[in-house]
Amino acid sequence: MKSTTARQQAILQFVISRIKEEGLPPTLAEIATAFGFNQVHAAQKHLLALAHKGYLELLPGKARGIRLSPKAVDSTGENLWLPIYGRVAAGPPRGAATEEEAPQVLVDRALFKRTPHYLLKVTGDSMRDEGILEGDLIAVQRTTHADDGQIVVARIDDEITVKRLCRRTDRIVLLPGNPDYAPIEIRPIDSFAIEGIYCGLVRQA
Repeated sequence: MKSTTARQQAILQFVISRIKEEGLPPTLAEIATAFGFNQVHAAQKHLLALAHKGYLELLPGKARGIRLSPKAVDSTGENLWLPIYGRVAAGPPRGAATEEEAPQVLVDRALFKRTPHYLLKVTGDSMRDEGILEGDLIAVQRTTHADDGQIVVARIDDEITVKRLCRRTDRIVLLPGNPDYAPIEIRPIDSFAIEGIYCGLVRQA
């Protein structure tokens, strides 16, 4: 990534600190106040520069529309800031996760063999025997392709679920990791898509 000015780095660290402490980024007004800017436009100018350099993304029209880039790491380069995009069902499919003003958490990059792009909070226990429990945050690498046997986050119509992918000769089946749940067979009339591949999880205390 391109280098930042001292002021840009200070603002970036301020954003990171607020996300770490409160789970949400600051508003433009809060940044302006913290750095003694007379107008929020000055804060926005620095944020645009940081976005151009790849450190964060800006969501138009959002009061707290600042999201750290997946490439934004702490000073050691060993950690990742990952947004939490709502919930995913480990059970029957649930409503789609939202990306609106997503809170972010700091995770250890070494926890994952492949680099994740976001986290989803698990509801239900259908993947219990895979070690995925209700309340866990699963890390997901965004992709539309997965190999047979991989655990995936899949979209069926407008709902998402986490299951093991099974590609059979004539159909796709999503397999649970709990015998109390039935496999989900994807029908020809279903709108089906792979949203990402499971990379691992973060278990909150």
